[in-house]
Amino acid sequence: MTDPNAQSPDPNVPPPPPQQPASAPSGAAPLTPEQDVQWGSFAHLGGVLGILPSLIIWLVFKDRGSFTNTEAKEALNFQITLIFGYLISWILVIVFIGAILVWAVWIVGVVFSIIAFLQAKDGKHYRYPFAIRLIK
Repeated sequence: MTDPNAQSPDPNVPPPPPQQPASAPSGAAPLTPEQDVQWGSFAHLGGVLGILPSLIIWLVFKDRGSFTNTEAKEALNFQITLIFGYLISWILVIVFIGAILVWAVWIVGVVFSIIAFLQAKDGKHYRYPFAIRLIK
Protein backbone atom coordinates (compact mmCIF):
# COMPACT_ATOMS: atom_id res chain seq x y z
CA MET A 1 0.00 0.00 0.00
CA THR A 2 1.42 3.37 -0.94
CA ASP A 3 1.06 6.68 0.81
CA PRO A 4 -1.31 8.90 -1.19
CA ASN A 5 0.32 12.06 0.22
CA ALA A 6 3.86 11.05 -0.75
CA GLN A 7 5.34 12.94 -3.64
CA SER A 8 6.96 11.04 -6.44
CA PRO A 9 10.72 11.60 -6.60
CA ASP A 10 11.86 14.02 -9.26
CA PRO A 11 14.23 12.23 -11.65
CA ASN A 12 16.25 15.45 -12.16
CA VAL A 13 17.13 15.80 -8.46
CA PRO A 14 20.04 13.65 -7.29
CA PRO A 15 19.42 11.53 -4.19
CA PRO A 16 20.82 12.86 -0.91
CA PRO A 17 24.25 11.52 0.07
CA PRO A 18 24.24 8.63 2.52
CA GLN A 19 24.50 9.61 6.17
CA GLN A 20 27.94 9.19 7.68
CA PRO A 21 27.88 7.45 11.06
CA ALA A 22 28.95 9.65 13.92
CA SER A 23 32.58 8.98 14.71
CA ALA A 24 33.27 7.69 18.18
CA PRO A 25 35.67 9.74 20.26
CA SER A 26 39.16 8.30 20.06
CA GLY A 27 39.77 8.78 23.77
CA ALA A 28 40.29 11.66 26.11
CA ALA A 29 42.87 14.25 25.23
CA PRO A 30 46.16 14.13 27.09
CA LEU A 31 46.58 16.54 29.96
CA THR A 32 48.64 19.67 29.55
CA PRO A 33 51.73 19.79 31.79
CA GLU A 34 49.96 22.20 34.14
CA GLN A 35 46.88 19.98 34.37
CA ASP A 36 49.09 16.93 34.86
CA VAL A 37 50.78 18.53 37.88
CA GLN A 38 47.45 19.84 39.18
CA TRP A 39 45.68 16.47 39.13
CA GLY A 40 48.76 14.69 40.50
CA SER A 41 48.84 17.05 43.46
CA PHE A 42 45.07 16.77 43.99
CA ALA A 43 45.47 13.00 44.27
CA HIS A 44 47.66 13.56 47.33
CA LEU A 45 45.47 16.29 48.82
CA GLY A 46 42.41 14.09 48.39
CA GLY A 47 44.02 11.71 50.87
CA VAL A 48 42.82 14.04 53.62
CA LEU A 49 39.30 12.84 52.77
CA GLY A 50 40.16 9.16 52.35
CA ILE A 51 40.91 6.70 49.60
CA LEU A 52 38.17 7.65 47.11
CA PRO A 53 39.66 10.89 45.70
CA SER A 54 42.99 9.20 44.97
CA LEU A 55 41.25 6.19 43.43
CA ILE A 56 38.95 8.28 41.23
CA ILE A 57 41.79 10.53 40.02
CA TRP A 58 43.95 7.51 39.21
CA LEU A 59 41.18 5.71 37.33
CA VAL A 60 40.15 8.78 35.31
CA PHE A 61 43.55 10.32 34.54
CA LYS A 62 46.07 7.44 34.60
CA ASP A 63 46.25 7.24 30.80
CA ARG A 64 46.19 10.99 30.24
CA GLY A 65 49.28 12.13 32.15
CA SER A 66 52.39 10.36 33.39
CA PHE A 67 52.89 12.63 36.42
CA THR A 68 49.28 12.15 37.50
CA ASN A 69 49.57 8.38 36.99
CA THR A 70 52.69 8.17 39.17
CA GLU A 71 51.46 10.47 41.92
CA ALA A 72 47.95 9.05 42.08
CA LYS A 73 49.35 5.51 42.40
CA GLU A 74 51.64 6.66 45.19
CA ALA A 75 48.76 8.40 46.99
CA LEU A 76 46.54 5.36 46.51
CA ASN A 77 49.17 3.00 47.92
CA PHE A 78 49.56 5.26 50.96
CA GLN A 79 45.80 5.30 51.51
CA ILE A 80 45.72 1.49 51.34
CA THR A 81 48.49 1.42 53.96
CA LEU A 82 46.43 3.73 56.17
CA ILE A 83 43.44 1.41 55.84
CA PHE A 84 45.58 -1.42 57.20
CA GLY A 85 46.63 0.90 60.05
CA TYR A 86 42.99 1.71 60.82
CA LEU A 87 42.05 -1.98 60.84
CA ILE A 88 44.84 -2.85 63.25
CA SER A 89 43.96 0.15 65.44
CA TRP A 90 40.29 -0.82 65.64
CA ILE A 91 41.24 -4.35 66.60
CA LEU A 92 43.45 -2.95 69.37
CA VAL A 93 40.65 -0.74 70.71
CA ILE A 94 39.89 -3.70 72.98
CA VAL A 95 43.06 -2.95 74.95
CA PHE A 96 42.52 0.83 74.78
CA ILE A 97 45.76 1.59 72.93
CA GLY A 98 43.83 1.26 69.70
CA ALA A 99 41.85 4.42 70.50
CA ILE A 100 45.10 6.37 70.56
CA LEU A 101 46.37 4.61 67.44
CA VAL A 102 43.24 5.50 65.44
CA TRP A 103 43.94 9.19 66.07
CA ALA A 104 47.66 8.72 65.35
CA VAL A 105 46.93 7.03 62.01
CA TRP A 106 44.53 9.84 61.08
CA ILE A 107 47.04 12.57 61.98
CA VAL A 108 49.85 10.81 60.08
CA GLY A 109 47.58 10.48 57.06
CA VAL A 110 46.62 14.16 57.05
CA VAL A 111 50.17 15.41 57.64
CA PHE A 112 51.81 13.25 54.97
CA SER A 113 49.02 13.97 52.46
CA ILE A 114 49.58 17.71 52.88
CA ILE A 115 53.37 17.33 52.61
CA ALA A 116 52.94 15.25 49.46
CA PHE A 117 50.52 17.83 48.01
CA LEU A 118 53.00 20.65 48.60
CA GLN A 119 55.77 18.70 46.86
CA ALA A 120 53.60 17.56 43.94
CA LYS A 121 52.14 20.99 43.23
CA ASP A 122 55.69 22.14 42.47
CA GLY A 123 56.07 19.30 39.96
CA LYS A 124 58.29 17.15 42.20
CA HIS A 125 57.58 13.47 42.66
CA TYR A 126 56.84 12.53 46.26
CA ARG A 127 57.42 9.11 47.76
CA TYR A 128 55.86 8.42 51.15
CA PRO A 129 58.40 7.19 53.71
CA PHE A 130 56.28 4.12 54.40
CA ALA A 131 53.64 2.64 52.16
CA ILE A 132 52.75 -0.82 51.01
CA ARG A 133 53.07 -0.51 47.26
CA LEU A 134 50.40 -2.84 45.97
CA ILE A 135 49.66 -0.86 42.81
CA LYS A 136 52.67 -0.75 40.53
